[in-house]
Amino acid sequence: MLKPLHRWIWADARRRGRKLLRFAETEADGGRDLARAAELTRDAVLRRLYFRHAGDEQRHADLFGRRARELLAVPCGATAFEANWLAPGERGLDDLRVEEEADETLLAFLHLSERAAAGRFAAYAEVLEADPQTRALFARILEDEAFHMTYTRKQLARLSPHKQGLRLWQARAARLWSAYLRLAAKVAAMLGHLFLLLQYFLLLPPFAVLAKRAARSEPQGFAAARRPTPMKSQY
Repeated sequence: MLKPLHRWIWADARRRGRKLLRFAETEADGGRDLARAAELTRDAVLRRLYFRHAGDEQRHADLFGRRARELLAVPCGATAFEANWLAPGERGLDDLRVEEEADETLLAFLHLSERAAAGRFAAYAEVLEADPQTRALFARILEDEAFHMTYTRKQLARLSPHKQGLRLWQARAARLWSAYLRLAAKVAAMLGHLFLLLQYFLLLPPFAVLAKRAARSEPQGFAAARRPTPMKSQY
């Protein structure tokens, strides 16, 4: 259903480059968070997997950034609307505090995030017939995303065999809450801009008219000086 929309979003080369730059930033942030999670966990298996995952995220950031610079180096027309909220990338850990979360919670959150990212990247690759290099980049990254989805699900089942469904439900609820907060912030910003425009066009014109009327009532030229006050008293 969203394929025509995605095709329009990814058709512009400069918009494509800027979106890939944003993806690179998100991947790099996720890699740093995963490296921190690897340092904090006491599970040796998870530590190894987290470090590998962090390395994958950093490599993805490098790949996205390199391709973005190639696209942005080509002269194009005017700047296009980016539509970031219509075609988001990977959310990473979405501001999750890895220091405060248990391994089970982190694994559930990672699994849902990687699964959502894989679905988005696959959809974007489908509409990039005109850009085989970027399409191949998404296909390459999707191979890593498949591994990330698999290991997070298996490790969640290992650490929490009886509550893995609950952990996934809690992570899904947290992601929905984060999505709601992002949407609310965007709506608030749009309403703020709208109210400022309304104030500018509805409230300022009457004041301008009153100022012009007051200016017409003022006498032209210099006004006569007042008679000097006698200096016999201070009153």
